[in-house]
Amino acid sequence: MKKAAWDLPPTLGALRRSAYSEEQIAVRGVKDELRSNLICRLQKGEELFPGILGFEDSVIPQVVNAVLSRHNFILLGLRGQAKTRLIRMLTTLLDPHTPYIDGCEIHDNPYRPICRRCRMLIQEQGDETPVAWLTPEQRYVEKLATPDVTIADMIGDIDPIKAARQGHHISDELTVHYGLLPRANRGIFAINELPDLAGKIQVGLFNIMQEGDVQIKGYPVRLPLDLMLVFTANPEDYTARGKIITPLKDRIGSEIRTHYPATLEQGMAITRQEAWLARDSGMNPLVPAYIREIIEQLAFQARDDKRVDKRSGVSQRLPISVLENVVSNAERRALLTREKTAVPRVLDVYAALPSITGKLELEYEGELKGGDTIAQELIRVSVGKIFDRYFSGVNMSQIVQWFDLGGSLKLEESLDSAAMLGRLTSIQGLVEKVGALGVRPGDPDAVRASAAEFILEGLHAHRRISRSEERGYAAEERKREAPGAGREREGAEPLRPQRRQFN
Repeated sequence: MKKAAWDLPPTLGALRRSAYSEEQIAVRGVKDELRSNLICRLQKGEELFPGILGFEDSVIPQVVNAVLSRHNFILLGLRGQAKTRLIRMLTTLLDPHTPYIDGCEIHDNPYRPICRRCRMLIQEQGDETPVAWLTPEQRYVEKLATPDVTIADMIGDIDPIKAARQGHHISDELTVHYGLLPRANRGIFAINELPDLAGKIQVGLFNIMQEGDVQIKGYPVRLPLDLMLVFTANPEDYTARGKIITPLKDRIGSEIRTHYPATLEQGMAITRQEAWLARDSGMNPLVPAYIREIIEQLAFQARDDKRVDKRSGVSQRLPISVLENVVSNAERRALLTREKTAVPRVLDVYAALPSITGKLELEYEGELKGGDTIAQELIRVSVGKIFDRYFSGVNMSQIVQWFDLGGSLKLEESLDSAAMLGRLTSIQGLVEKVGALGVRPGDPDAVRASAAEFILEGLHAHRRISRSEERGYAAEERKREAPGAGREREGAEPLRPQRRQFN
């Protein structure tokens, strides 16, 4: 049972008389604490890292092994693979409250203080030494490694002003202004993008984490810190932005590789969890499953495309941002047309190009074509793949022949759902096909119109019909020249010529 803050012992004497024994607090280090609490949660069958999806059978078991082994570890992976989120969730394995000597910069253990100030304080006040308490969040320190980080930032420096005010000699330990690493004592210290850290700073890191001593301005300082150190890095950036020095790598107990979602379903689950779709505009966004699949397939397609830089990767933030932008475009249209429900269309995915191009690092071939062109091609291919999931083997010849016989259809982005559905209904056999998408005749016009447009875009993705800014959807050029040949190839019944054009 968790204690309330006001029930926690306020002094060293009260702490000694409480259930927080010296053995529990002093002997058990932070790695033992993490291990003990992890074992307890495993025995109870509790979820270890809620919200971390796709790593259940790969990364999380390796993190568990590292914690059980009391290892410092590093997560290696491309951008957008939840590395930072995962290490931040290690705080859930810490005790709800941890005592320290009140006012201590490095959160000294009340039973075994390591800083001179706290040792002197206990000698003076004994059992009346004030004790404060840390929450798990206060025991987590994170630093983004950059080339300008100094040893003073990480370890500490001599503070001449403190020496002057307190009348201490400049070489006295009491004049030290502690850096991030000592301030993380008795907790978790995380460094993101470790290769960006200068080599001499990495030397200071492994020296204090292994031997427990460091030199500050030439003066040796003994700091046997109690820490769990975790790091993240992009393995493809080692040569471009720096490297992890060998002695530091040797002191990192486990090297764990992260990855992008392995399946479309895993990716969609992550995107659904992270995307902001609960809007306050009064529009109730209703996102069809095939739209979610197209957006997720877009990320998978980009990761496999040779024109996209594999070393940079395609972050999971791409489908999250795209889904948010797609819903926003549908929301804007619904507001303008005064509809009650915002239902995204494939057209909205193309409108979300600004949320795609900035997340793609292109190779030389891709740079020649341009980010917008590459993004549009990726969307078209993604639509085609999802179209096949629903309509593989379905005869679409009746729809194709409507265009072969001269029909064309231009759908404006701002068209309201009823008007759009009216135009789509004129295409023989189109609206009848939406049942494969789970759409029923009684569904709202916005839902039926979106589904019908997806079918047209799928046929365009497979180049069975064309689409242009001028004419909209129309027949492919070769079919316009020989519509009869097209009917024979499709093996369908002849249709009445319909040459109405909607503009």
